[in-house]
Amino acid sequence: MNKKEAKKRINELNKLTKYYAEKYYDDDEPEVSDFEYDMLMLELRNLEKEFPEFITKESLTQHVGGNVKEGFEKVEHEVPLQSLLDIFDFEDLYAFDDRVQKTLETKPEYVVETKIDGLSVALEYVNGIFVRGATRGNGLVGEDITENLKTVKSIPKKLKEDINIIVRGEVFIGKKEFELMNEERQKNEESLFANARNAAARFS
Repeated sequence: MNKKEAKKRINELNKLTKYYAEKYYDDDEPEVSDFEYDMLMLELRNLEKEFPEFITKESLTQHVGGNVKEGFEKVEHEVPLQSLLDIFDFEDLYAFDDRVQKTLETKPEYVVETKIDGLSVALEYVNGIFVRGATRGNGLVGEDITENLKTVKSIPKKLKEDINIIVRGEVFIGKKEFELMNEERQKNEESLFANARNAAARFS
């Protein structure tokens, strides 16, 4: 691929990924599968790596997708809530481990768990008391959804220690609960949720 072709394709991918990200994060109505979106992002990332002169600040490889919705109070994150970088082969995995070892100057131990696809939130505790919860938004500014999060029983309202801390997590709906929710919506002739992540986002 020459530079002219690369620039054209990068522009196309920027438009596509921005549109699909807005449908996913802002409208909670995804139009493509996670895999299809990931493949577009992978293609964009690889092209930008080969042709870095065409990288723009608007590219979703340079920032997190999503915006702060109207009607919500804005919250500036003390620590940016960035998106995790997807990897698709062992070569990328080994490269990640190499970077970690060079940074730490020691051999790290890893804890691996199944990815939970939910709504990223930051929970703020002051003196051990839950005082505010916010969505990731664009990574720098999110939406204040404190009152909604107070209804989630698994989120502790008070910690065992009187500490100040910001905890990042995922609000999600279990598979069984999601299926029951869609069954109920179908009975009521309401539109069905595309997936559990978007259902969680709607109610958070």
